[in-house]
Amino acid sequence: MATAEELRASAEAKFKKRELQRLDGCAALAEYEAAGRATVEKTARLRALRLSQVERAPLVVAARLSAKSTPKPRRSVKAGARRAAAV
Repeated sequence: MATAEELRASAEAKFKKRELQRLDGCAALAEYEAAGRATVEKTARLRALRLSQVERAPLVVAARLSAKSTPKPRRSVKAGARRAAAV
């Protein structure tokens, strides 16, 4: 049979083991919550960035359309005649 000292040592070992598990659990929970907060913050930042791009998009499209609507400079007739003669 186990002596009182052995029982006490066993009980203390179990207590220390559970205490370490509790502390590890608290640390793991803190890490989990921090990761969750980081995800929420990153999502909010990316959403704001996307929305700012959407707000800017009509201006960019309008600028591109106005740039496309400007007539391109025409080539001179002489340049076209030179190419035809070279072929």
